[in-house]
Amino acid sequence: MKYISVAEFAQRHGISERTARNYCSLGKIKGAYLVGKTWNIPEDAEMPSRKSKAKKVSPLLQTLREQQQMRIKGGIYHRTQIDLTYNSNHIEGSRLTHDQTRYIFETNTIGIEGDSVRVDDIMETVNHFRCIDLIIDRAEETLTESLLKELHQILKTGTSDSRKDWFAVGEYKRLPNEVGGNETTAPEKVHREIKALLKEYNSKKDKTFEDIIDLHQRFEAIHPFQDGNGRVGRLIMFKECLANGHVPFIITEELKMYYYRGLREWNDIRGYLLDTCLAAQDNYKAMLDYFKIKY
Repeated sequence: MKYISVAEFAQRHGISERTARNYCSLGKIKGAYLVGKTWNIPEDAEMPSRKSKAKKVSPLLQTLREQQQMRIKGGIYHRTQIDLTYNSNHIEGSRLTHDQTRYIFETNTIGIEGDSVRVDDIMETVNHFRCIDLIIDRAEETLTESLLKELHQILKTGTSDSRKDWFAVGEYKRLPNEVGGNETTAPEKVHREIKALLKEYNSKKDKTFEDIIDLHQRFEAIHPFQDGNGRVGRLIMFKECLANGHVPFIITEELKMYYYRGLREWNDIRGYLLDTCLAAQDNYKAMLDYFKIKY
């Protein structure tokens, strides 16, 4: 993590140094800490939001948080954890079945007989459950680079990738990579491009469903992490739907090829990806209807 001075932070955001120091002392700048008489501020720290009317929490987000806290089985929180984790991991090659994923979530044990499974599949399943809890807890927070990196850190902790010297868990990629045979952003340019993307996205007061899908496609095109980009990207979409009053959705195995086509063709035909996400959204709405949750 890189840090900047009060003066640099003030200059970036067009405020006085005194105001910046006050924000630090009041704990309004996340991650800022004092060394002697000097404040150190994370390079990607955001400006504290001005006081305004708090957004009303949607019935879905409220229910997810209530059931998360109570660990209720058989409700929308339980179903979301299992379905989102199974499908997002399965798209990326996990061999665990839906039932095995459900068993791990419900019992916190493996319980797999007569079959060999990859340890990474199990670790990333457990880690993905924690990622979902994080986006539910922090759904309304502004999307930052720190949050992206935190999701990646949680997802990849304890995996075989985390034991590779060249693999940067919780940090941007160090080696070039590609997605679907297409080139992605060079490692040295990732921070700049992600920062610009988030600045543009966060500047939008009312984020539409299409804005969220556009954010996802551009995030995947940058491909900022060595691995885990798809799962982190889909978690971000889910979070941003919850934050902005849109019904979230889960890309299932049946929609995978349409989803990939939509990502590939986004700059020419946006309808492909939008239609796929709307179809996935209809499936999630059917779950909400079953559990009698308004949207």
